[in-house]
Amino acid sequence: MIRRRDFLTFLSGAAAWPLAARAQQAKAPTVGVLGSETADIFADRLRAFAQGLRDAGYVEGRNVVFEYRWAETRYDRLRQMASDLVSRRVDVIVAMGGVLPTLAAKAATASIPFVFAIGADPVEFKLVSSLSRPGGNLTGVTNLNLEVVQKRLELLHEMVPTAASIGALVDPGNPLVGEENAKELQAAAGMLGLQLRVLQAGTDADLERAFASLAQQRGDALVITNDPFLNTRTEQLAALTARYSMPAIHSYRTFPAAGGLASYGASVSDEWRIAGSYTGRILKGEKPADLPVQQSTKVELVINLKTAKALGLTVPPSLLARADEVIE
Repeated sequence: MIRRRDFLTFLSGAAAWPLAARAQQAKAPTVGVLGSETADIFADRLRAFAQGLRDAGYVEGRNVVFEYRWAETRYDRLRQMASDLVSRRVDVIVAMGGVLPTLAAKAATASIPFVFAIGADPVEFKLVSSLSRPGGNLTGVTNLNLEVVQKRLELLHEMVPTAASIGALVDPGNPLVGEENAKELQAAAGMLGLQLRVLQAGTDADLERAFASLAQQRGDALVITNDPFLNTRTEQLAALTARYSMPAIHSYRTFPAAGGLASYGASVSDEWRIAGSYTGRILKGEKPADLPVQQSTKVELVINLKTAKALGLTVPPSLLARADEVIE
């Protein structure tokens, strides 16, 4: 004979079962973000990524949870951070900040899906089998930052037509990016009849030395390569170019916005909106192997006209007309 207390306990437990099952079913998926830089540097990219994710029906804090891991340009931490995300069984990993976090994620898991956005050829780096059929557990977006390296130098030469000696600033701690950029810039300099001097900087002190060295060698202008460390130092770089009266061009708008001369590179918003959309599709059940690697073809030219005037430069009207943004 069942006592009344036991019967009520049974009923309350039975009623809780469906609730527990529903709560388990409603558990939000987790996206692990593996970044080579810092959250503030990626603010624009994270907003664009969130928009793409929202378009796919996911909103952080509502029906998707994020786990962030930022290496702060200490690249040796990326593999451990990737392994940590894998151990936490996130549903998707998003590699932010170029080839290095992408390689770290690939080394950490062959099963958890992940999405990348890089400026290099993912086939060349053996990340995917082909762009149309990635295979494996990863897919993503490529941009034109490597393809436009030569164009970046050409634009700088248009703004500083008297320049004969150009510096190229690279990070020795990221040779994958530095060597490719230096090779492209050497080719462009040869076509334009310019002398190229490769300067290395992987620390704040190195930046000071690099600018002093370029000035001592009578360098006329500077190309700053697209690199996680250099991308986190746009304000310092802009201040150094002002101190040394050095016309310089960067990949991203943050540099001219901080007082540098110009930027020319891939559209962050376009690239990361696509990455966010892909992440949402994977969360809905699509396989990375079936999602072709997309190419973000939008590039942006930003010119700080106030800085140009301070440097005594006259930017050709034709170049101003081609700019996506002119800061005055």
